[in-house]
Amino acid sequence: MPGLLKHKKVRSEAEIPTSSMADIAFLLLIFFLVTTTIDVDTGIGMTLPPELDPEVEPPPVKERNILTVLINAQGQVLLENEASAINQVRAEVVRHVQNNGADEAYAESADKAVVSIKTDRQTPYDMYIQALDEVWMAYFEMWDSEARKLGAANYQDYRDSLGPDDENLVRERIPAQISLAEPDIGDGSI
Repeated sequence: MPGLLKHKKVRSEAEIPTSSMADIAFLLLIFFLVTTTIDVDTGIGMTLPPELDPEVEPPPVKERNILTVLINAQGQVLLENEASAINQVRAEVVRHVQNNGADEAYAESADKAVVSIKTDRQTPYDMYIQALDEVWMAYFEMWDSEARKLGAANYQDYRDSLGPDDENLVRERIPAQISLAEPDIGDGSI
């Protein structure tokens, strides 16, 4: 039966078409480049005061109106030249600003109160940020309390309710006056 035997066809193996694989990889690369966000450290957002005219003498500030927060190179905190923990800064700032002349050791009034943060060049950056955060949180607590006296639920609601031409009475009553500086050269306390 030679006629019955048929030649077997050799099957070719199935192949995956790869001609458009490069196109797909290129499109994925573009997709990920466009959708990826890269975090950039922007630093601390603070508005610096204008440079002082060297011919004009700065206004006098009474020592009693300045609360000094010193942070040394080892990260130790001194409040008014006394060793303190970083978590005591907030309460001391509130006490200083809201004194209203009652205690001779603290500010005469909120608008005259200044918080001075002095650091060494070798101060750990995280301690500086923690101290600055504590000072700002003290001000936010005081602003929140003042906004509640004006009938708002909190300071954020009060601020959101202000129009573009409205004055911020809370910030006028309790202005944030923070001085950032290096310690005095002759200051042996740090």
